[in-house]
Amino acid sequence: MNPYLLALIGTGFTFICTSIGASSVFFIKKGAHPDLQKVFMGFAAGIMIAASIWSLLIPAIEMAEENGNTAWIPAAGGFLLGGCFLWLLDTLLPHLHPGSSSPEGINSSLKRSTMLFIAVTLHNIPEGMAVGLTFGMASDTIATTIASALALGIGIGLQNIPEGAAISLPLKEEGFSSKKAFLYGTLSGVVEPISGILGVFLIGSLISVMPWLLSFAAGAMIYVVAEELIPEANKTEHSNLGTIGVMIGFVIMMTLDIALA
Repeated sequence: MNPYLLALIGTGFTFICTSIGASSVFFIKKGAHPDLQKVFMGFAAGIMIAASIWSLLIPAIEMAEENGNTAWIPAAGGFLLGGCFLWLLDTLLPHLHPGSSSPEGINSSLKRSTMLFIAVTLHNIPEGMAVGLTFGMASDTIATTIASALALGIGIGLQNIPEGAAISLPLKEEGFSSKKAFLYGTLSGVVEPISGILGVFLIGSLISVMPWLLSFAAGAMIYVVAEELIPEANKTEHSNLGTIGVMIGFVIMMTLDIALA
């Protein structure tokens, strides 16, 4: 099957999941309970950690070994480059994390709503790229299978549901109508199909550096986990709800990867 079509199907599913999460503005009147938000953030973190290991880093190592290369070099190098890339975007682009009153990035006159939108959109770049890369490789039977790609797509899709709510609900609290908040939440996921298609393009153009690209996506995802998701999941003292969410998300993604491998 055409790799671009496969990547579009995979990232299309994750995009739909973001829309499902964003639709929560039509049912939740006063925003998600803080404890529920902690569980959601932890859940997303757990899925992304497990996906980075089983769906990205392990295939990167296996590919490097099959090519006769020193496996740890692309695994470690790509991972660090991915983290640095997200750090650079995080440093330069003005954005505001949900629940925060202090914008990050360069000084800007952008509205709070726009900076909230940018913050969530940043997270979707490595997720879309990861799904696109794995589906693109599966189409050519490169180091992965359709089942493995499906596992990653399902896992990312599941964590995109609370992520969609994480952008639409705060926008509603900012004074947006439910329809407008839903639209912004949905649009934050558009970057996933775009970055997924870019990932497939890179497979065709740079097949020799695939281990680097997979590790790059893993590093970018782990940066998001460490920089925002886990801190957000453990904001208040004496709460282990975020940690429980991490454990549940990790086990679900790990199980999907192993069962469908």
